[in-house]
Amino acid sequence: MSEKNLTGILFYHPGNGHVSSLNFDEIIKYSESFKHVVVIWDSETFPLWDKSFLESQIQKFKLKRLIIAGYDTGLIKPFFSSVFSNSKLPVENILLADFKEHGALESNDTELAKAIVACAILNVPFLDAAKPGDSEVCPDTLVIGGGIAGIQASLEIANANQKVYLVEKTGTIGGHMAMFDKTFPTLDCAACILTPKMVDVGQHENINLLTYSEIKSVEGTAGNYKVKILKKARRVDIATCIGCGTCSEKCPSKTYSEFDSGTTLRKAIYIPFPQAVPNKYLIDAESCRYVQGKKCSVCVKFCPVPDCIDLDAKDEVVEITVGNIIVATGFKVFDAKRAEQFGYGKHPNVITSLEFERLINAAGPTDGNITYRTKDKKGNWIFTIGADVPDSVAIIHCIGSRDENYNAYCSKVCCMYSLKLAHLVKEKLPDADVYEHYIDMRAFGKGYEEFYERIKNEGINIIRGRTASVESTNGELIVRSEDVENGRLLEQKVEMVILAVGLEPNNDAKELAAMLKIPVDKYGWMNEIHKISNPVNTCKGGVAIAGLCQGPKDIPDTVAQASAAALRVLQSILNGKISNGRSSLSFLDIEKRAKKLTTINDY
Repeated sequence: MSEKNLTGILFYHPGNGHVSSLNFDEIIKYSESFKHVVVIWDSETFPLWDKSFLESQIQKFKLKRLIIAGYDTGLIKPFFSSVFSNSKLPVENILLADFKEHGALESNDTELAKAIVACAILNVPFLDAAKPGDSEVCPDTLVIGGGIAGIQASLEIANANQKVYLVEKTGTIGGHMAMFDKTFPTLDCAACILTPKMVDVGQHENINLLTYSEIKSVEGTAGNYKVKILKKARRVDIATCIGCGTCSEKCPSKTYSEFDSGTTLRKAIYIPFPQAVPNKYLIDAESCRYVQGKKCSVCVKFCPVPDCIDLDAKDEVVEITVGNIIVATGFKVFDAKRAEQFGYGKHPNVITSLEFERLINAAGPTDGNITYRTKDKKGNWIFTIGADVPDSVAIIHCIGSRDENYNAYCSKVCCMYSLKLAHLVKEKLPDADVYEHYIDMRAFGKGYEEFYERIKNEGINIIRGRTASVESTNGELIVRSEDVENGRLLEQKVEMVILAVGLEPNNDAKELAAMLKIPVDKYGWMNEIHKISNPVNTCKGGVAIAGLCQGPKDIPDTVAQASAAALRVLQSILNGKISNGRSSLSFLDIEKRAKKLTTINDY
């Protein structure tokens, strides 16, 4: 190895798990492929703050430059600057190769980390070598997901007189927010906020709404994406259906209602909920007798509109061209059956928070009355009007969240929505005993702490401590938990238990992310370029994320991020060009550019 202008590289990864996904052996081997480069320190091998060792390495190899490569390298640069000064070397010869700053950690990308090191070795700013090119942009935009995030983003863009394709996989837009009764902390009616926006989407001349549809493939680059969309057969013509309901009345087939979170039954031909957009019927192929090969066409027989229902209709694929894509696919709730100790699926009156949202909703299965779950004549467990009323309710926080057995992260909204549910129980059942079991109260948003203080004064028993189990004895539910503040263990008899389930990425999130070539974290949430400085854009040019596909957040933060994503889209449309994104450049592309830009001749 020549000693001419020798450069030493120090790899700083302080054993905190942040860089464990990067292949450091490969990065070190690549670094040593350059002339005049020696790896002098790996912080997992040598003491981190050993000045004498570093000074000895500078003298041994006659170093002229030092590169600190790893995580948060700027924080430790002052320490090494003092060592360089002692060695009578200019501190400007200390360079940084920060894997966090330039996105290698977020994307778990060893190739990107190698490119970052190459730029430091060649003394070329990484952002210069990795600067993506620009392309002309198609003004049309695809928004994937019809919840509040997708609705907000679509309206922002459409109101700027730009065309939007809004794709929703279910039969209606609205998402989870449409299922809620009230919103925290103001206790406003969720439908009163959401449904006007839904109507605006359905009637907007600049929005092409594609419900009951899914993304099939995405090809192309920023500014010019070719997207194939699978339009599943609704089997009911939206254009001619008058929504009279005769078909549903006559339909003999029933199944659990997804919109009511399985708390009641619906027909095979149905409108998801009264305010659905589009407010037209569709047929669920899995529960339709005719589609499943049995004899039945009752809906066709009684439909007053000729040829409105086509039981033999087929799926179709359409192709669109768009310049930008906003992903707003939302979340799913944690499956409480996985946490067997809480008895969900075993005890009928242990229910999830989302089921309770439908139970207390005036448009829900009991017209908003809180009742026991009972069996119908066919053995289905459902909520019905007129059933008995519980006189004690326990609400248990953090089901599926803050637990290494399931998800270690906090789902952010559960504390506040649990307080909301406790308030609604007291509002509807003033004499009921209500117990709130929490681990830590996360009241992070505007007005949330005040909301917590309000609920504490409403006669609700708020108990801090983990809950161990929910069991049933002689028809009564027994909640076993800690009471940390009073230093005791509790066994409470209650008649209903509500499990505050956490939030998880949708089942198809990873598949969609792979299709779009954007990374996800270890849980499956889609990754942004940077959590703090750029939480909207992804490494894929022209692809932004909004709402809970990125991670747990409340409705205000979701709406704000959706508007921000729409702004990014409108900026590119107004400019007439769009950045291709760093992901369009390979490691070799960046290395090649750096070698062209460098002033170092012998590398």
